Amino acid sequence: MDIRFLESFVIVAECGSIAEAARRLNVTPATLAQRLKTLESDLGHSLVNRVGRTVRATGSGLAILPHARELVEAARDLRAIAANDVPAGQLRLGATATGLTGLLPGIITALSSRHPKIDYFVRPGSSVDLYHRVIAGELDAAIIVQPQFPVPKSADWLTLRADPLLLIAPEHLPVGPAHAMIASHPFIRYDRNQWGGQLVDDYLRRHDLKVREWLELDALDAIAALVDRGLGVAIVPDWAPPWPEGLRLQKVSLPGRAMRRTGLLWNRSGARIAAVHALVEVCGTLYP
Repeated sequence: MDIRFLESFVIVAECGSIAEAARRLNVTPATLAQRLKTLESDLGHSLVNRVGRTVRATGSGLAILPHARELVEAARDLRAIAANDVPAGQLRLGATATGLTGLLPGIITALSSRHPKIDYFVRPGSSVDLYHRVIAGELDAAIIVQPQFPVPKSADWLTLRADPLLLIAPEHLPVGPAHAMIASHPFIRYDRNQWGGQLVDDYLRRHDLKVREWLELDALDAIAALVDRGLGVAIVPDWAPPWPEGLRLQKVSLPGRAMRRTGLLWNRSGARIAAVHALVEVCGTLYP
């Protein structure tokens, strides 16, 4: 049984779409469909049902899914172990939206040039979700907002950026004291379920600022776009570029030194530890 076919089934089950799974695996939908057909023939059972563009695992598919995941992970671990401490195999990474665009491309470019035997799986997500996936061993490392509590001894942390919180306002708005602008205009809040949003909330409370909140969002680029349209002001971290193109914004410094720190969280042990150490070394070089 080809391990690639099992991996294809796992990803189809996770995505619920042949097309999306094919994009993640960098194969054609026809190739992916043939892999599933061959796997079903080998096992003697139908593994997925197709309803329009949606794909769902059958009862048989759900039954084997956990075991298929274990076999796929074990195969990846074998590649890393066989490399004999040479950074190789699949590095499983996570990144927040701003980490995905502003930090990860440069990191992977530098790491790939030094260690071409490493390949990558990248999962986007919130800092909270990615933190728990790293701690649980589902990911090797992730670029996230620094938690406001100590990380467990099984993991480690490297700060990559310290971004000051700032006020963003529409270009046409007269600039005054930042706190007066926050209090006198509609406020677009950075989602308090996000660790970065909790930093904003803490800043408002520490400075006893009352806001005319009308919207709460977890996407920083969407917040910036709404401010650009004149729909309010917001407090956001001055995140790593790129920012959305064409925005007409004012960035106003805030009193006090409120920072959002973004960095790398990683597991200190595992089959891919050589690749993880190579990742940490590259991050330390790029962000000393």
